[in-house]
Amino acid sequence: MKFMLHAIAAGVGAALIAPLATAQETVVRLGHVAPTSGGIAHLGKDNENGARLAIEELNAKGVTIGGRKIRFELLAEDDAADPKQGTAAAQKLVDSKVVGVIGHLNSGTSIPASKIYSDAGIPQISPSATNPRFTRQGYKTTFRVVADDVHLGGTLGKYAVNQVKGKSIAVIDDRTAYGQGVADEFEKGVKGAGGKIVGREFTNDKATDFTAILTSLKAKKPDVVFFGGMDAVAGPMLRQMKQLGIDAKFMGGDGICTGELPKLAAGSMGDGQVVCAEAGGVEGEAKKSMEEFNTKFKAKFNADVQIYAPYVYDAVNVMVAAMQKANSTEPAKYLPVLAATSGYKGVTGVISFDEKGDIRNGALTLFTYKGGKRDQIAVVR
Repeated sequence: MKFMLHAIAAGVGAALIAPLATAQETVVRLGHVAPTSGGIAHLGKDNENGARLAIEELNAKGVTIGGRKIRFELLAEDDAADPKQGTAAAQKLVDSKVVGVIGHLNSGTSIPASKIYSDAGIPQISPSATNPRFTRQGYKTTFRVVADDVHLGGTLGKYAVNQVKGKSIAVIDDRTAYGQGVADEFEKGVKGAGGKIVGREFTNDKATDFTAILTSLKAKKPDVVFFGGMDAVAGPMLRQMKQLGIDAKFMGGDGICTGELPKLAAGSMGDGQVVCAEAGGVEGEAKKSMEEFNTKFKAKFNADVQIYAPYVYDAVNVMVAAMQKANSTEPAKYLPVLAATSGYKGVTGVISFDEKGDIRNGALTLFTYKGGKRDQIAVVR
């Protein structure tokens, strides 16, 4: 009997303590997915670090939602840029009860994963998936903070004709949702500007030998070669173009527009030879906040920003701002507030979502490379 009284007293004590512990701090899980293994692991890690920095700062600052002190926890998954692994990672995050997901990096993984998040009612913001289909499936849970390939590919296509003065333009893509999508939009942009496509070839996102397709294109004497794909493939392609004596401008989307490209090309890039566009771009006031972010990022991770870390950072903060405004971390309650995001000032510029979940008035930044470093040409909208 005495033992039972002790047990009851201990139970009452535990019952009294548990709500206090909950009142002190509630753990809220956010998911992040990117390829942190494989050929573009450097880009995936860059994205993941952007999320880690945002969450670390939010926890240091202290966030209270619904009267509870929140501690955010990041569940980071690797999808290896593979659609099957991407859907498995998405299901794992849903099963782990995350309340929101930042990712995926690639369109080819973001698109199939988006159905899983939609079915679970969990908001997903991609910082870098640019295939138009991503936000055109009718899902209410799908958002992105960068311009899509219609804008990016089309702008590059017009630029190839009007500014680069390309007369005979060849196109290669890696057959991924991203690579093929951006190449298709580039081709439309070229034709819309009155340009001529002399050849269209394709490879895959794991390839290292392009001799056959480049030899075929060389016979057509292109003065511009556009590649829809990622830097891990573009680097070796540039090396082989040089070996084959193809003297052409090399153009591509955000997938090739990285700090790593000169290393991957191993000294085969001429100054000004490469022209690429990054979905996103900062002007005016935002330049200062982006510079501050880059400094902070370098100090924290001892690495330069590759491309999308600041967009991931903004995506995390936009999601949490919606939770704060809704006064709830429950997806069903904060999702409508997230969808109505307008005029949020991030390090990448002002973020407002349209009815599809796309960023309004998305910017593009055009770059070239000089002395092995990226050199900004212009920000266009």
